[in-house]
Amino acid sequence: MNLLQQLEVEQMKALRATAHPEFRPGDTLKVNVKVVDVSFDEKTKQQKTRERLQAFEGVCIARQGEGLNESFTVRKISYGEGVERVFPVYSPLVDSVTVVRKGRVRRAKLYYLRGRRGKSARIAERQDNESAAVVEKS
Repeated sequence: MNLLQQLEVEQMKALRATAHPEFRPGDTLKVNVKVVDVSFDEKTKQQKTRERLQAFEGVCIARQGEGLNESFTVRKISYGEGVERVFPVYSPLVDSVTVVRKGRVRRAKLYYLRGRRGKSARIAERQDNESAAVVEKS
């Protein structure tokens, strides 16, 4: 391992105190994001900052990058409109990631879901023994 890789590993450990669970495209995720609200108080003439957590729940359609530059894309349908957000894995704004449901897909990038609605956009649920069976066949 060269010097750059060692520095990157140290930075990754420093940035994230709690590890995210293992997830892959097709899984339904609940990502808690830190949102900072800044408001101006007329009475005290000061800016007030308030930090809160906002949940973004949707299907992980892609993972890209490696090391510190790794990110994942989550897609959800909000009021009939598709919304996608890209989250860096090692961002301090990403508080936690929870796997709600594991999906069984055969692609690494699920961009085809952008053109689908309703039943055709469903993803079958993956059982834990399915991934073990694939390893045993190899």
